[in-house]
Amino acid sequence: MGTIEKIAGPLVVARDMLGSNMYDVVKVGSGKLIGEVIQLKKDKAIIQVYEDTSGLRPGESVVTTGLPLSVELAPGILSKIYDGVQRPLDSIEKISGSFISRGIDVSPLDKKKKWKFVAQAKKGAKVSENSILGYVQETELIKHYIMVPKGVNGTIEKIKEGNFAIEDEIATVKSNGKTISLNMIQKRAVRSPSDFKNKFASAEPLVTGQRVVDTFFPVSKGGTAAVPGPFGSGKTVIQHQLAKYSDADIVVYIGCGERGNEMTEVLVEFPELLDPKTGKPLMERTVLIANTSNMPVAAREASIYTGITIAEYFRDMGYNIALMADSTSRWAEAMREMSARLEEMPGEEAYPAYLPKRLAEFYERAGKVESLNGKIGSITIIGAVSPAGGDISEPVSQGTLRVTKTFWALDQALASSRHFPSINWLTSYSLYLNALHGWYLKNRGEEFPANRRKAMSLLQREGELKDIVQLVGADALPDSERVILEMGRMIREDFLRQSAYDLIDAYTSMEKQHVMLGMILYFGKRAEEAVKQGVPSDKIVTMKVRADISRMKEWKEDTVASQSKKLREEIDSAFNSLIKEEAIAAKNQ
Repeated sequence: MGTIEKIAGPLVVARDMLGSNMYDVVKVGSGKLIGEVIQLKKDKAIIQVYEDTSGLRPGESVVTTGLPLSVELAPGILSKIYDGVQRPLDSIEKISGSFISRGIDVSPLDKKKKWKFVAQAKKGAKVSENSILGYVQETELIKHYIMVPKGVNGTIEKIKEGNFAIEDEIATVKSNGKTISLNMIQKRAVRSPSDFKNKFASAEPLVTGQRVVDTFFPVSKGGTAAVPGPFGSGKTVIQHQLAKYSDADIVVYIGCGERGNEMTEVLVEFPELLDPKTGKPLMERTVLIANTSNMPVAAREASIYTGITIAEYFRDMGYNIALMADSTSRWAEAMREMSARLEEMPGEEAYPAYLPKRLAEFYERAGKVESLNGKIGSITIIGAVSPAGGDISEPVSQGTLRVTKTFWALDQALASSRHFPSINWLTSYSLYLNALHGWYLKNRGEEFPANRRKAMSLLQREGELKDIVQLVGADALPDSERVILEMGRMIREDFLRQSAYDLIDAYTSMEKQHVMLGMILYFGKRAEEAVKQGVPSDKIVTMKVRADISRMKEWKEDTVASQSKKLREEIDSAFNSLIKEEAIAAKNQ
């Protein structure tokens, strides 16, 4: 037991702490506030406290638990809402109301509820870390596999089936002459990545239903993406969309230092959203970590690790996890504050010198892996970055871009013009296109990658022409280039712009994306042919079928094939009539 010597905000210095280890969890003061040892100097321990330290006094006791900061993992974790150190907010609300009482100690999981355990391992089987004992059908889609915890290696002596609480014994293992009792709970230290057998390069995209992402700047399952942008540019909106509609098995959403009203939107919306796979609430396959900006800054730093450790747990069961971190800038700001209180040598913009290392360590926990039990799972990390003034030359943005392979550059001008998702197509990129090329060929055919290249070329050419138009006006351009301007506008407004609130337009399948882009490019092809045959570009822009193309967003998924065939016929008919009329007019002249 130690004694408090100094208090500086969330930082506490305690003496007489010989025997403590780095990252041990401690209970601070008479209120037993949760803290973590982050520095040791002889018999002194520097502790970051995850709760409000007002009222603490020098001389109060500090007791170490001897264990690192860990999360409890067992059936019942899905659909839960936790704070940064895995305290269940719904349970806390029943005890202390809308605000978290200092020193409150609530179990992260319901330890009384019984679950039906189905055994898969047999008596006499050899087991080790992450070996599967059996499963609990936690939700309609998710089998929650019960795995052997770290440090257990031996032979199953007995295993039971039936209804058990998570602390009830379900098996015993003989290990080094000792009998070890196993239940459904395991604990994992949040700062230590889980072990696995192999890590693979993923060749399958995370399908998000967002056209600008899936078609132009995809992220692979097991990949990483950065979403930097200034205030109000739509970072949170796009992360909400990915959480709602991506084809991941499980979603872990970390609200790290975000405003309370944004987290409230998530907490209110998610329970009401229906999972397209089951028709049940989306929360049944979601875990939320809510650490708002008014919560203690130290817990904000821990929330990222809590979220990624929960994601690794489900990845080891063979599931594909989408992890949204909103925002890593707030995480970095928490590190900066703690570093300043520790009086460490500051790096660029006063961030700690180890900021790039911490960012890299976090994103490296993404990936597609073969776990120790042989199952293949993945974690895809999408991290939002909130640079001051939208300046991505600052350290957090640059450190993130060095280690992520997809860059969705949010543009304030696009957001202000009500273009969402406000991803700038000329400055964004994805380094996964080559790795995913085979998947697109197999699932969408050769036409899809070709259409993507053609559309991107048109957008780039449109950007060049718009600079010329600002100088000389559109009327000075030849008809062929005015058609390119119209094609660029169609791709931007009819394809890239997508509503987050229209239920039909909010999600677009890969098939519908393929058809929509193909139809726009087909219109462009016929327009180029018509211009060569003397049709003025003004008449092409005002064609009725042009408006029909803009309404493709309204197509329901089950009518795409029939609608597209009909629209293509309309395009052909309209252009044939226009070319014929122009030929007759030219002949009469």
